[in-house]
Amino acid sequence: MELRFMDSKELLKKIRKIEIKTRGLSQNIFAGEYHSAFKGRGMMFSEVREYQYGDDIRDIDWNVTARHNKPFVKVYEEERELTVMLIIDLSASGLFGAVGDEKRELIAEIAATLAFSASTNNDKIGAIFFTDRVEKYIPPNKGKKQILLIIRELLDFKPQGTRTDIAMALKYFTNASKKRTTAFLISDFIDNGDYRQPLQIARNKHDVMAIQVFDRRDTQMPDIGLFRFRDLETGQETWIDTWSKKNRQAYDRWWYDRQQQMTETMHAARVDIVSVATNEDYVKALMSLFKNRGTR
Repeated sequence: MELRFMDSKELLKKIRKIEIKTRGLSQNIFAGEYHSAFKGRGMMFSEVREYQYGDDIRDIDWNVTARHNKPFVKVYEEERELTVMLIIDLSASGLFGAVGDEKRELIAEIAATLAFSASTNNDKIGAIFFTDRVEKYIPPNKGKKQILLIIRELLDFKPQGTRTDIAMALKYFTNASKKRTTAFLISDFIDNGDYRQPLQIARNKHDVMAIQVFDRRDTQMPDIGLFRFRDLETGQETWIDTWSKKNRQAYDRWWYDRQQQMTETMHAARVDIVSVATNEDYVKALMSLFKNRGTR
């Protein structure tokens, strides 16, 4: 499948549609879960008030107390501002969409939902687009303009690479992000490389989560006879007899082993992951991700 680029009118219409849907989800459904799951860096001083019975004496502001000859305590509030980085796979396998939306379009919706949820909490949002190289880096910033920039680039960006290198993307993220960052790694995770160590290093420094976006046809070989398959990332074409039960079982094992390896890698690095098929509603998966973290 070749990447089809939209004209400006079609692109703006698509961006607007995604904005309306994902902003509503962020404000009406995800706002509370997001805030609970991704708390601020700590507590910051807000004001002072007179001491009340039961207040912690360690919070007494002795300078104000001395001036007024009666005890005053410091009041703190959560320091809410976070930096959120969306690490997004734009490799060619994201163009595959036999069932439901193409992966690229679903990834754009998920990224927009996360971005608007972060913006609701006054967090900065940035993005790293990658294939087998870093395709684009969008520095973290606040506001609607920043979110619409990310959505537009996701829908219309033409990557130079076609393959997937998650390890490279994670190394770039770790080097580029000096302060602790909340990161969402969004990919189909069809990567033949080993990204275990870079994931562990990134997780030790930052708060990293993973979202797998896949197509149902990724998981099972269809029984449609002799068929020419083309690897979107390598361009290699192969004729396969899909009537062969042996071939279909081999493909099933390949997908199962890949999923097991991904799950084990995430578990070892203590990275939460959810999986979403292109024909499924991603709301349930994100709610699960947020609620699981909010109960920690």
